Amino acid sequence: MLGAVAVVVLIVGYGRPPWIALALAGSFTTYGFMKKTVNLPAVQSLCLETIVMLPVAAVGFVVLLAQDSITIGREGPGHAALLAMSGVVTAVPLVLFGVAARRIPLTMLGLLQYLTPVLQLLCGVLIFNESVPLVRWIGFGLVWAALGMLLVDVLRSQSETQAVPPAASLGPAPVRVND
Repeated sequence: MLGAVAVVVLIVGYGRPPWIALALAGSFTTYGFMKKTVNLPAVQSLCLETIVMLPVAAVGFVVLLAQDSITIGREGPGHAALLAMSGVVTAVPLVLFGVAARRIPLTMLGLLQYLTPVLQLLCGVLIFNESVPLVRWIGFGLVWAALGMLLVDVLRSQSETQAVPPAASLGPAPVRVND
């Protein structure tokens, strides 16, 4: 509920719904959920994603080719090397995310997805001296209060499940008799 209040505060302060932020949040939530639920190892999962996105990339490539906007053969070998390395720089974090998504709870995965926007905000404010209106700070605080409540709930539920050892639910331990 507090998260919804934060979104309303941000919408009022912004003057209209932040469609790009909402679309990014929704799409990355869907991506994280799919990574968590797909029963494939990280590399195979990324390969499947690439195959699914291949038609979209092909259309984009054809459009750029038709507009004479392809630069890979024109700007020299350094440029071509940078373009080739951008694939590695993109793929490695995606594979690592796929590995992590299968190993941690979905709620923790959701909490971790807030690190990037926070780091971007800190870069904007601390490095680039961007100003942030008061209403956005209020919305930001409400979002983090909601996340804090979620984190406390997650940690509490984990401690409750770990407090009862699995063997305790099976009844008394068998008695061993020495011969």
